[in-house]
This record gives sequence, C-alpha cells and structure tokens, in this order.
Amino acid sequence: MFDGLRSAARESVVRALWDVPRLLRHPVWRSADPGQGNGLGVVLVPGFGAGEASLVPAGSWLRARGYRPASSGVGFTVGCTAELLKRLLHSTEKHAEHTGRPVVLLGQSRGGGLARLAAARRPDLVHGLVMLGSPVLDPLGAHPNVLRIARFLARLASAGIPGLLDDDCMRGPCFEEHVKDLAEPLRVPAISIFSRSDGIVPWQLCQDPYADCVEVHSTHTGMGFDPKVYELLGPRLAAWATGTIRAFTSSPSTTSSSPIVQCG
Repeated sequence: MFDGLRSAARESVVRALWDVPRLLRHPVWRSADPGQGNGLGVVLVPGFGAGEASLVPAGSWLRARGYRPASSGVGFTVGCTAELLKRLLHSTEKHAEHTGRPVVLLGQSRGGGLARLAAARRPDLVHGLVMLGSPVLDPLGAHPNVLRIARFLARLASAGIPGLLDDDCMRGPCFEEHVKDLAEPLRVPAISIFSRSDGIVPWQLCQDPYADCVEVHSTHTGMGFDPKVYELLGPRLAAWATGTIRAFTSSPSTTSSSPIVQCG
C-alpha cells in the first residue's frame, strides 16, 4: 500500500510542473541552434488522459531548433485505439505532405504505443520514432489506477457515450490485433526512453526489441519536463534531421550511442 502511495505522489501532475523552472534554466533549453532541425516535421502524440498541453514544452523546444512540430489530433488519447490510430495516420500523412518528407513521431505513454503502430503500418511516412515511457510490450501493464480509469471509460462507452475507449480495445479481436501489430519489426530508427522511477508504467514494458532502449531517471508524468530527456534527444534528432541516421532495421537493436545508461 505504501509503495502505491509513494508512486502516486511521485506521479502528481503538480509535482511534474515543478520541474518546469529547472528545465527552463538548463543549458539544454537555453542553447538553441535554429538551423538544427532543418525543417524536419515532428508529430507529437500525448499520453492517456494528458492532452496536447502535456507536450507543449517539447513543441517549444523543437520549434526553437528549427523543427516543425504538429499536433497528432488524438485529443486526450482516451478513445478507441483503432479510431485514434486512424486520426494519427491522417495527421502524419498531412504533416509529411506539408513538410515535403517523412516526419518523426514523438509519443508519450499510450501516445508512444500509437506512434509505434503508425510507424509499423506506414514506414514510408515516418523518418524516426521516439517513445517516452510507452508500455509497448503490454499495453494493459500500467499501474492499476490507470487500468481502473480505462475500464470505467469502457463502461461509459458501452452505455452509449461516444469517443471513449471501449471494451473491445481491452480484450477481443481489436485488442489482439493491435498487440500483434505492436510486436511487428520496425523499419524506421527508433528510441524508447524508460525510467525505473516510473510510477505508472513498469520500465520492463518499454523494452522494445526493435528500438534503442535508453534509461533516464524521471517520473512518468515528468518525462516531458526532464532536461536529461532533451539532452538525449538533441543529438539523435539532429542526426535524423541531417540524414546521417536513416537505416531501416529488420532485427532487434541492442546498441545505443547515448551516454545515458541503456538497459538491454
């Protein structure tokens, strides 16, 4: 019980917002090369119940460095997986057309899982994939409190309220199809960032065998405000923007060029 209370306290949204001043003072935020991104498009996919505001810092950081961030159009990411994926693919296709080349998908938590599904389905639209605390090995392996909310939304959906996660997304053919697709090999470069301090998603579930799995020391809700995350993404995104990393992968990745601890 006490472990659960400590996890809940660590994952408070208010506590995550306390990290904002630290991020804004950090050199990784203040030192910006406006030509770094070379106009590369980035589609931002928020986590379950978080909404687009949760990735506003990421969007600002990217924009200041010459990337072109855009919304995924999935709202609070609480709807049916198939419908959210359809919206994300539409937004990805439009942004790729707008920028004239494939884009990066950057998703947090459930948003990272959706981004992975989109990358596996339409690799022609995706230049690279970033997943932050995303339980791709088991979408239902999150903290019990999160699952209780998801099941409550499913009950509301069965009662006739539209736009919510439904029961078929948590079991049955729809769920099985998407779990199978999450295990598909990736044909784009990808990175999965995880934390052992994550109080929402067990870090083991973020170990995508087709991505570079790299550890930071952050809470789940605080990943978008953690300077270490941006220190990690800076050189990776810059390499993608200049085309120095664009190799397709067809087998599990086990290496990382990041100085931050990687867990295999």
